Amino acid sequence: SDVCSSDLILMINRSHIVIIDDDDFARRMIMRIRQRKNRQGETREHFIYNFITEFISRDLEKLGQYERLIMDMEEDVMSGKIEGFQSKIMPIRKELLTLREYYDELMDMGKELEENENGFFAKKQLKYFGTVTDRAERLMRKTAHLLEYANQVKDAYQSQVDTEQNKNMEFLTVVSTIFFPLTLITGWFGMNFRNMPELDHGYPGVIVLSLFVIVACILFFKKKGML
Repeated sequence: SDVCSSDLILMINRSHIVIIDDDDFARRMIMRIRQRKNRQGETREHFIYNFITEFISRDLEKLGQYERLIMDMEEDVMSGKIEGFQSKIMPIRKELLTLREYYDELMDMGKELEENENGFFAKKQLKYFGTVTDRAERLMRKTAHLLEYANQVKDAYQSQVDTEQNKNMEFLTVVSTIFFPLTLITGWFGMNFRNMPELDHGYPGVIVLSLFVIVACILFFKKKGML
């Protein structure tokens, strides 16, 4: 029976277990088992259980660190500190997506071992593989929860960005509305055609009219809550 997970291959027959990987990972896991466990695996089933659970033993702590990072980013977003948010959230989401796929593979591995299709394992020992499947499933649910949480925080960030953009658009609208009538007034009185009213002494009147327009616009926008 061959069981694959990421870059690790576990080959099992009736008398041997062969672990193949592309770095020193398997050897380090076995050394950690020897250092941490008095019962390193009296049976093949127990050894496989120890080996698999060893390299996921710290994953719950790692997921907790991701959760705290997302919580900190949520607090920053709620307080308006959104600078650099995308560069922080994207690597976390990418890592969580990778972990979700990884735990899904571990679940498949545990189920395949528990099925014992080739009859390599003693039936009373299959409980170890069920435990592996349960642990991988819990980790995957936790990862899926963190992904959903990260997406919610990302939505909150987008809402803050939209709010800032709306404020900027409101400001530009106010400025444009104030200057449009002023442009009309200055354009009209800048034509200097013959028999134009107040042609000789209209400059002070234009100033007063412009100030009146500005004040009227400001009062209007304040009443509407845009200033």
